[in-house]
Amino acid sequence: MARGGPKLHHQRRHELGQSFQDGGEHYDRVRPSYPGDSADWLIESVGGIAGVSDAADIGAGTGKYTALLVQRGLAVSAVDPSPDMLAQLRLVLPGVPATEGTAEATGLPDAAFDVVVVAQAWHWCDPLLASTELSRILRPAGVLGLVWNQLDTSVPWVHRLSRIMHAGDVHKPDFRPAIGPEFAGLESHLTRWEDSVTTGDIVELAKSRSYYLAAGESTRAKVRHNLDWYLHEHLGHSPADTIGLPYLTQTWRAFKA
Repeated sequence: MARGGPKLHHQRRHELGQSFQDGGEHYDRVRPSYPGDSADWLIESVGGIAGVSDAADIGAGTGKYTALLVQRGLAVSAVDPSPDMLAQLRLVLPGVPATEGTAEATGLPDAAFDVVVVAQAWHWCDPLLASTELSRILRPAGVLGLVWNQLDTSVPWVHRLSRIMHAGDVHKPDFRPAIGPEFAGLESHLTRWEDSVTTGDIVELAKSRSYYLAAGESTRAKVRHNLDWYLHEHLGHSPADTIGLPYLTQTWRAFKA
C-alpha cells in the first residue's frame, strides 16, 4: 500500500460521514426502517426482554433503530454526531435522551447498558477505538449489536439499481465487521424483507446516500437521469407504481469479554 494510504482512507471516510450532518428530515423520510426480528435477536442474547432494561443506540441518526428498542420496552439513550439528525430524532421520539457524541467518545456513563447498537454507522467508526468505548459503557455480559440494511443485490434488477445509485455499502459474502479484543463470540443473523416504495421514493433514497451528497451537481444530475431511464423506460414502471424493493438486514452481535 502506498505511504499515506490508511490516512487518506480515514480522511475520505470522514468527508463522506460529514455529508450526513444536515438533512435529518429528508433522511428520516426516505430511509427504510429495520425489521423487528433484528432487535429481537439482539435482545434474546442477553436474556430476552426480562433480562434487558437499558440500551444505547450509537450513531442513532433520526432514530430508525432506536424506535425498535423503545417499542420493546427498553430505556434507550441515543447518541449521534449530527445536531440535525438528533433534532429529528427528538421530534419522533421525544422521550428518548439524545446527545451529541460518537462511537469513539459517547459521553455516556460506565457500565450503564445491557445492549449497545450501532446501526448503519460502524463503517464510519474506528473499530478499535469504538470497541474500547462501547465496552466501557456496557455491563458485564452485555452485547454489542452492529446492523446494516443493504439492497439485496442477489436480485438482478436490484444489483443494477445499486450500481446506478452507487450503493457502495453492499457487503461481500465473506464480510465480517472488525471489532476490538474487548468483544468475543461474533455471530450474525440475516433478514430478507421488502420495502414498499414508488420510483420517486427510490430517487429520494439515492439522494440520501453519501455518494450523492458529496458529489457535484453534474454528477447528481447524471444519477437522477440514469435512475429515471432505468426505472421508467428500461423497467417500465410508472411514477404511481408501488414496488417491493428487496433488502437484506445483516445483524451482528458480540459479547463483552
